Amino acid sequence: MSDPQKKEDELAGTEQPFVQHLMELRDRLLYCVYGIAVAVILLAIWPGPNGLIDFIAQPIRAHMPPNAKLIAVGVFSPFFVPLKVLMLVAVLVALPWLMYQIWAFVAPGLYSHEKKFALPLIFFGSLLAYIGIAFVQFFVLDKMFGFIQGFTPDSVSATPDISSYVEAILSLYIAFGLAFQVPIVVMLLVRFNIVTIEKLKEFRGYFIVVAFVIAAVVTPPDVISQLALAIPMCILYEIGIVAARWFVKVSKAPEAAEDAEAAKTP
Repeated sequence: MSDPQKKEDELAGTEQPFVQHLMELRDRLLYCVYGIAVAVILLAIWPGPNGLIDFIAQPIRAHMPPNAKLIAVGVFSPFFVPLKVLMLVAVLVALPWLMYQIWAFVAPGLYSHEKKFALPLIFFGSLLAYIGIAFVQFFVLDKMFGFIQGFTPDSVSATPDISSYVEAILSLYIAFGLAFQVPIVVMLLVRFNIVTIEKLKEFRGYFIVVAFVIAAVVTPPDVISQLALAIPMCILYEIGIVAARWFVKVSKAPEAAEDAEAAKTP
């Protein structure tokens, strides 16, 4: 069994003055701004604000009459809406960079075994967010608008306002991007001993109810988008339970791993 007195705390003596922490925070925030600015410039060059609008409008235009277009009710909507989309897409593109800056800020206060799993979590979390957004763009919106347009009377011309349309789908992007982080949350809860895997299994039935309640609150009042959010959340919850068991083993401190092996040895 390892003797804790023989091993010095690797974080001992690494404390920094409060002012230095503020300077480090300032630098990380500036790096975040620089990353978003670079993403804005690249996206402004290609595909451009208009190209982004055309891309995110494809799901609803597929269910509109031929040659029909979205309308701009507001006087300044044709200018501000593409700019808003450009900024938000730039944040999504720069998401791994932003998460890395958060990690770099807290890394000095982490042990070496904790640093090893921080970067994979950043990559995995970013990937899940992108999968959630792609799921919305290429599946949910098409099914949702097909369902909604099926109820449109023949005497009504469905030509949505571009501003309200963008706000609606961006809220879905955010909702699904966050909902797809369920495995990360489950893994961290188990890793930091906030809850056990057994408790998570017992909570499975309650989580299904919670998932459907969340879907009913954050999605439009149609059954397609609600099921499209609730069902993946339940699946990701199960994936998180499976992944948490493996994650606890690989992210365990060396001393804890030695003690666990010693405890198994008769």
